[in-house]
Amino acid sequence: MNAGPVGGPGRDALAALRDGRIGGAEARLRAATRLLEGTFLQELFKAMRETVPDGGAPSGGAGEDIFTGMLDQHVADAAAMRSQRGLGEALYRRFASAAGAGAPETEAGPASGKVGG
Repeated sequence: MNAGPVGGPGRDALAALRDGRIGGAEARLRAATRLLEGTFLQELFKAMRETVPDGGAPSGGAGEDIFTGMLDQHVADAAAMRSQRGLGEALYRRFASAAGAGAPETEAGPASGKVGG
């Protein structure tokens, strides 16, 4: 997936999911769980940035805050789209097995039924 200037891989997947361009229940579930992982990572980055004390270099003001938020969003989405053993994959395995699909095959191999590997 190509990242747009403001969007990113997660926003492209979200648009495709909303527009129905992702067909099949498994593909839709995988896209949704990866988007959820991206949102989780973005909030994690935001919380980590809040622990950094102010001071030092001059602040960039609102522009820096906007850029930092967009950067965090892009990095989080890209990491979630590439992750094969992250939170999104664990959620996918759990939801797929709960939906009656049995133990789904994943990109990393057969599902073990355990969350986190």
